[in-house]
Amino acid sequence: MLGQLRTLAAALAVTAVMGAGTAHAQEPAERPAKRVYNSMQFAHPSSPDAFCTIGAVGLDDYGRKTAISAGHCGPGAAYADREIHENVLPVYDRQDFAYGPIGYMRYFKSAEGSMTGHPTKDYMVIELVPEVTLSSQGPHLKQTGMVEVPGGAASPNAPTPARDNERLLGAGLFDNNELVVSGQLGVWYGRVTNNAGGIYQSHAPHQAGDSGGPAIRHVPGSAYPSEANGWQAQGPWAGITKARILGFPPYVYTSSANILGDLRARDAADPADVHGAGFEVTTQP
Repeated sequence: MLGQLRTLAAALAVTAVMGAGTAHAQEPAERPAKRVYNSMQFAHPSSPDAFCTIGAVGLDDYGRKTAISAGHCGPGAAYADREIHENVLPVYDRQDFAYGPIGYMRYFKSAEGSMTGHPTKDYMVIELVPEVTLSSQGPHLKQTGMVEVPGGAASPNAPTPARDNERLLGAGLFDNNELVVSGQLGVWYGRVTNNAGGIYQSHAPHQAGDSGGPAIRHVPGSAYPSEANGWQAQGPWAGITKARILGFPPYVYTSSANILGDLRARDAADPADVHGAGFEVTTQP
C-alpha cells in the first residue's frame, strides 16, 4: 500500500512544482455538474494506478464543499501540517480525468515517522470545487449523518469537553459495535475488536488504494449488506480506512471522532482559517 502511495505523492509533488497558475489553467471555463460521493477513488493523471479513496463528503462550518481522506495520501513534508491556500495539489476523479480537478488538498497530517500514517491524526481535507454535487450515497454505503457516542470515551484529539461526535465506539467484551466498509473488495462488515487512541481495529478488510475510504457504523437492527438488497448498507459515518498492521485482525480505521476533534482543536487555535472545521456529512441523496 505504501509503495503505491509514494507514487501518488510523487505525482502530486510534480503538480505542486508547476504552481497555482497551472492548476487554474487546467480547468475548463464552464464545467458540468459532477456527483462526488464516498468510495470515489482519486489520483493524478500522470499516475492513474496510484490512488486513494474518499471517505466522506459534506460541508464545513464555513459552507465549503469538503471531502475527507487519509493524511498519508498527501505528497510529503513540504505541504504537511498547514493550511494549503494555494491550488497546487489538485484532486482528480480516477475514473474521469477529463473533467479536471474535482478539488484541492487543503490540509493533511504528516506521518511523523510512522509507516502507517500519523498514529491518531491520519486524515486529509479536500476542498471540492463549486461545480460538484455532494452525495451521501456511495456504491455500497449511504451515510446518514455522523456517529455520536454520548458518554463514550473522548478522542485523544478532542478539546475538553468533548462533543458526542468526538467520542469513541467501545470495543470491550460487552460492546458490539460493527463497522461496514466499502472499497475494491466490495462491501464488508466486522466487529470493532480494539480501540487504541481512536484507531479502530476490525475484521472488515481493505486493500492498497482503499486508504481514506469510508467506514460507517452498523445500526443495530438495520439490514446488513447482502445479495438481497444489492449489497447496500446505511448508517452514520464512523471513520476512514487507515492501514493494515501486524496484528489480528490486521485492518485499522481512523475514527471520525479523531478527525472531528482535531479539526475543532485547530479551528479554536486559528478561527476561520481551518478547512473542514465543523465538518458534517451531506444529507443530499
